[in-house]
Amino acid sequence: MDEGGTEVELRAGHIVLDVFPALRKRRTASPSFRPMSIVATVAHLKPSKCFIGYTSLVFLGHRLGSVLPNEDLVNKIKDAPSPSNKKQLRSFLGLVVYYHAFVPNFAAIAAPLSDLTTKDAPEKLMWTDVQEQAFQTLKRHVCVHPVLCLPNMSKPFILPTDASGEGLGAILLQEVGGVKHPVAFASKKLLPRERNYSTIEREAFAVISGVQKFQNYLMGTHFLLETDHHPLQYLDRAKYQNSRIVRWSLLLQPYRFTVHAIKGSENVGADFLSRYV
Repeated sequence: MDEGGTEVELRAGHIVLDVFPALRKRRTASPSFRPMSIVATVAHLKPSKCFIGYTSLVFLGHRLGSVLPNEDLVNKIKDAPSPSNKKQLRSFLGLVVYYHAFVPNFAAIAAPLSDLTTKDAPEKLMWTDVQEQAFQTLKRHVCVHPVLCLPNMSKPFILPTDASGEGLGAILLQEVGGVKHPVAFASKKLLPRERNYSTIEREAFAVISGVQKFQNYLMGTHFLLETDHHPLQYLDRAKYQNSRIVRWSLLLQPYRFTVHAIKGSENVGADFLSRYV
């Protein structure tokens, strides 16, 4: 046994670590702690990659050991700037309305914002502290549990993507109780040369960017890919003449997915992220 209390034994070419065996006899040890044995080949046990005795760890974008998501996954929405016109405000409200059942007092909180989207309201928003407070409150509700759920690798994922003239957006979703909940958000600002892409190229770029962003969740599983650009529903089987789209379609070959065309009005989350980047 070494000084740290870890018993090391060599068995048939393997290293067996009995972690903190002395704690087996200690009554003062935490009830949630269970001494364990870690078995690995000598070549693959790398101390710098081992974390023992931690109460929480960040893995696949989530902080294990708690119900809190990793902040890096939701900062795209949390850092979104305040809208400056009705179109931007409607895009934001379209996202949060989708999850209104999980936001306490949603109608009351959103009232100062929805009042600015009426037909008689001016195009340039009259933005005051009241609207800013409502805006920040709704963003906070969208980014916390139970709206943002932890991934369940035994259930299929849904990936809606969208593109605008400024950026790309994607949301990783899973159904919980018959309702689609976001697992993670992603967005990407387009470079000047990428803004010159045609509409179908930008939409295809949003697909490949979203799949690659969430490849740790999607690789090896069958998922549903949602897009409001209907020509892309044939992305996995059509013969495109556009060389750029052909290259991107080749990058998708390792994945198993079904493309589902949806209405633009149903793609509110990815649409919002594609505009606020």
